[in-house]
Order: sequence, then structure tokens, then C-alpha cells
Amino acid sequence: MKKKHYIAIASVLAVIIAIVIFRPGKDDSQKQLTVKVEKGEFEILVTTTGELQAKSSVDIMGPAELRNSRSIRIRNIKIQDLVAEGTVVDSGEYVAELDRSEVGTSLKDLEDELETMESQYIKTQLDTTMQLRELRDQLVNLEFTMEEKQIVLEQSKFEPPATIRQATIDSEKAKRAYAQASDNYSLKVKQAKANMREASINFDKARRKVNELKNVIEKFTIYAPQSGMVIYKKEWSGQKRKVGSMINPWDLTVATLPDLSTMNSKTYVNEIDISKVKAGQEVRIGIDAFPEKKYTGQVIEVANIGEQLQNTDAKVFEVIVGVDQSDSIMRPAMTTSNQIITNVYEDVLFLPLEAIHNEDSLSFVYTSSHKKQIIVPGQTNENYIIIEQGVKEDDEVYLFVPENLEKFKLSGKELISVLKERERLKKEEEKKKQDEVKRPERNFKNQNGQRRRPSSGSKSK
Repeated sequence: MKKKHYIAIASVLAVIIAIVIFRPGKDDSQKQLTVKVEKGEFEILVTTTGELQAKSSVDIMGPAELRNSRSIRIRNIKIQDLVAEGTVVDSGEYVAELDRSEVGTSLKDLEDELETMESQYIKTQLDTTMQLRELRDQLVNLEFTMEEKQIVLEQSKFEPPATIRQATIDSEKAKRAYAQASDNYSLKVKQAKANMREASINFDKARRKVNELKNVIEKFTIYAPQSGMVIYKKEWSGQKRKVGSMINPWDLTVATLPDLSTMNSKTYVNEIDISKVKAGQEVRIGIDAFPEKKYTGQVIEVANIGEQLQNTDAKVFEVIVGVDQSDSIMRPAMTTSNQIITNVYEDVLFLPLEAIHNEDSLSFVYTSSHKKQIIVPGQTNENYIIIEQGVKEDDEVYLFVPENLEKFKLSGKELISVLKERERLKKEEEKKKQDEVKRPERNFKNQNGQRRRPSSGSKSK
């Protein structure tokens, strides 16, 4: 019984080994795959990943006084509370709350300053009152003295001349002292008014600062300026502004209320493909979250200056794509797939890229009629390539390098001259572009007096 069991197991193993050894390999089956040359419309596409954003939006701002006031000096304010992103709010509804702790400290300092200015104002007022009252008393006394001296002078008219002279001098001195005291009083009044004005200005300024800051603090509870869906604002670093984030007088935006009826897709195109992208080109748009949804759009803006995205070394250019349709499922920051149609060729022949092979600057295909056919390739997209010469519609070619290459005869040698001419023109075009780049540099050096060549009519001295 055991012997029969071992024989059965050995038979099964032998069958498995035979299948593994003699079954056709994956590479062999691939080498026999063929495709037919197709003819029709051929699109050149630039495929990118983008992000939806509203074409226009209203910013939900912190108090504008933080930016416009000269007396309030606050650098950063923390967002203490913020409604959840995507919340639909009506005009005037609560959106956010700003942290009052730092501003509260500033308010306490200003209130202390206000008390100081108020005390200074009262002190100046009292000092001025007492000083002017004393001066008025002195002025009255001098007036009495002047009258007394005048009476003495009048009574001395029957006295000796020396006595009359002395009385006259005393009267003049009294009049002079009174006049000086009167002028001094006028000056003191002006000085007192100036001191009171200065104290009043400082007091009003401190009071205005306190009232202004109290008014700002009242606005730390932020409400929606209009109806819409709250979307968090993105920082320059790409992080969203949320609870705990900071705003400052130069950027008071807490969140945004986008207009969801008109959307754009912001995307980035690498420096290799950017020359193909132009404003007005049609775009096919898909939303990753809803793959069954398809939309159309067009390129509305292409950046002239490249930039380097974070954590990458590649240079990219920002491209804005306008979405033609409006859909309630669209939300800012949704990821989009964009196919920018940069060119369309009508009635051209094309093949999959895998069917094209290269050798010594020649391009060729292997046909089912056992020909190694030289071709003239044209434009390519992600998967296919235009064949300008060398094949006809419905010609059957191998998708991969076939077996028994010795059976394939080279065909289309007359196209070699076409390929060489194309290569020559390409090199001339590249040289022309290099010369155009160098020419402005030479002109610049000549304008600065460097490496200037003498004209043909000049003579060396």
C-alpha cells in the first residue's frame, strides 16, 4: 500500500517538472506578440497632477486695525479656535477666535501708561494753578506798592529837591517792577498753557491707545463676511493655517470663503515639457476622488519663471487650468489628473513605442513578413509614436524583438538619407540656438568695453 502511495507521488512530481521545463517561457510568448499599424487622430499630451482651487475667494480676516494702527504693535497672534474646514456658514456667523493673552498684557501696559499720563495731567494742572495764583498775588502787591510810591511822590512836592528826587526814583522803580511782573505773568500764562496742552495730548494719546486696543480685542471673535464654505488658508510652506497657527499684521487671513461655482486646477509642468504648453490649449480633467467624473478645461496661465518644489531637485513651472464645468462635488485642494492636449495630428500612422527599435541612429520595426524595416519616426506621446515613412496602415509588426533574427532582411535603405538629412537639420538648429544664447553675452561685453574688435576701416597705431 505504501509502495503504491510513493509511486503516485513520484508520478505527480514528474508531471510538474515536465510542465515547468517544457512550457513556453513568458519572454518567448512576448516575442511573438504582434500589433497592426493604426491610422487616425494622434494626440500629444502632457499629463500632470494638479490641485483644485477656487478662481476667486473672499478672505476671512483678523482685525484690520492691527495693520493700520500706528499705536498697536503686535507681531503674531495665535488662532485659538476655528470651525472645521468645509463648514458652510452664513454671513455674520461665527468662524474663529483669536488668542487674547498677549494682547491682554499689552492692554494692561497701556492702562498703566494711561494712569501715569492722567496723574501727570492732574499734577501739571495743579502746579500751573498754584504758580499762576502766586504770580497774580505778587502782581496785585506790586500794584499796591506802585500806588503807594505814587502817593509819596505827590506828597513830596513841598519837600527839598533831594527828597522829591528820591520819591520820583522809588515811584519809577515800583512802576517798572509792576510792568516786569505783568510781562512775566503773561509769559507764565503762555508757558502754563503749553504745559497743559502737552499733558493733555499725552493723556489723550494714552487714552486713545487703550480705547483702540479694546476695540481691536472685541474683534478677536471673527465672523463670516458672507455666506460660503470655510476653507483653511495655506501657508507659504504648504501647511494649512489651523488652530494654533499664527497670523500677523502683514497677513491677517484666518481662512477663506471660495467661490465654488468657478474652479481652477493648479498644476506644475516640468522644464522638459513646458515649451509645449500654451495658454488656450484644451485639457481633460479628472478628480482622483471621483474617477468616474470627467471634465474639460483649458490652460489660462503659464508661468514664465520656474521654481523648485520642496523635497525635489526638478525645476517646474506653474500652470493654471480653468475648469469649464461646475459641480457640487468639487472642493478646493482635491487632487486632479490633467491631460493637456498640446497638439493633434489628423490621419497619421502610429505604433506603440515598444515596437520601435534603434541601432546606430536608425529606427526600425520587425514586420510579420520577416523584414527589418527602417522607418522615419515622428512625434511621440506617452504610449505611441507617429511613423512618417516606412510602413502602411494595417501592416503587422512585432511588439518585441522576435526570434530567428537571421530570417529578417533589412528593408527601406532609401530612408537612410532622409534620416541623415533630418539629423543634419537638427544639429544646425541646435547650433543656431546656442549662437542666439551666446550673442547677447557678446553684445553685453562689447557695450562694457571688453573684447571689442576694431572695425574693418580702423588702423592700428
